Amino acid sequence: MNTLCIIGGRVLRPDCRVEPADVVVDRDSGNVADVGENAAADYDADETLDAEGCVVMPGLVNAHTHVAMTLLRGYADDKPLGSWLREDIWPAEAALEADDVRAGTELGIVEMIRSGTTAFADMYFEVPKVVAAVEESGVRARLGHGVVTVAKDDEDAAADVEESLSVAREFDGAADGRVRTAFMPHSLTTVGEDFLREATATAREDGIPLHFHANETTDEVSPIVDDYEKRPLSYADDLGMLTEDDFVAHGVHVDTEEIELLAARGTSVVHCPASNMKLASGIAPVQEMLDAGVNVGIGTDGAASNNDLDVFDELRDAAMLGKLGADDASAVPAEAAVTAATAGSADAIGLPGGRIKTGAPADIAVVDFDAAHLAPAHDVVSHLAYAVRGSDVRHTVCDGQVLMEDGAVLTLDEKRVVEEARERADALAERAG
Repeated sequence: MNTLCIIGGRVLRPDCRVEPADVVVDRDSGNVADVGENAAADYDADETLDAEGCVVMPGLVNAHTHVAMTLLRGYADDKPLGSWLREDIWPAEAALEADDVRAGTELGIVEMIRSGTTAFADMYFEVPKVVAAVEESGVRARLGHGVVTVAKDDEDAAADVEESLSVAREFDGAADGRVRTAFMPHSLTTVGEDFLREATATAREDGIPLHFHANETTDEVSPIVDDYEKRPLSYADDLGMLTEDDFVAHGVHVDTEEIELLAARGTSVVHCPASNMKLASGIAPVQEMLDAGVNVGIGTDGAASNNDLDVFDELRDAAMLGKLGADDASAVPAEAAVTAATAGSADAIGLPGGRIKTGAPADIAVVDFDAAHLAPAHDVVSHLAYAVRGSDVRHTVCDGQVLMEDGAVLTLDEKRVVEEARERADALAERAG
């Protein structure tokens, strides 16, 4: 067995207990072989990672993002969602080139590796370029082509739908199984009913899950209610879009009946608190969802509306905003927020990970607790939710492969990635006017 041993740290267990333990990784299988105090002593390690003074936790999972939008970080801010999309983002995206998407994706992946994220779900364009970046970097991803049919003629709209289905079929299982796919209609208001109905039926026949934005703003609720006299998620359910394999982004403006529907169908919700705050979209009723049995994950959304991809920032926002939304300081406690960003997100997007235990995938973040802002550590889980920053991550491991060691990204040339992204972002902004 080709063995990686992570030694000398404290391990976050699936039940959120934290205890001294080594983690032994079988690099041939990519799985955790053993977890326990001094467990490494029983193995002849081929490689070791020092976790002294650290907490060894599951790699974070960014369950909803548009990674290549790193090129539009800071491009347009301080505007509501509708005008922000129509006036700034969609015109800029119309000027995107395929290699822009590759460059922006690589930049985002570097940022995520550096902050302990080992898997993400991405809805964007030029999916082959995204797959290539994922394969080279060593992370996991659930990928899909985002479909928008409004303002398109029938031929172009149908082609957009078919591209999403085609890339989902073609790339599922790519990168030695680290890439999985989904059919990704943008939202219930940006894709026509006939297209949603037909494409969903096709996806079901092919075993392809769905991911889409839902109830992000009141502007995504009112048109459905006006046109169909039902709530958006009831409309989606009538179209067959809610199953236990599917996951929706945002879920800000859901009512009690919709929450009960999500729980009954087993459909997960990905909470994106920073984006929701920045675009003034509203506060999602996360504690009510958790109480109803809905699985909740955490996502950053794109860097154009966040403006970073640090999931530690996001889970802190989730915990704090959850209390504000519920008017209850005990709502969305630290343990729930950390679980949502790990196991909850992994389960939402249907990828392995989110837990450190024997036999589980070795997707791991090692967080250095020696920094001043993490002392004293009365409660490690509290610190993970409220005090840890992405920059505190010392090592990142995915599928048993070390992606970052002692703060140095190993699988991508960070300097080249940053320089190329800057150049392409400048050129894109110039083309977009």
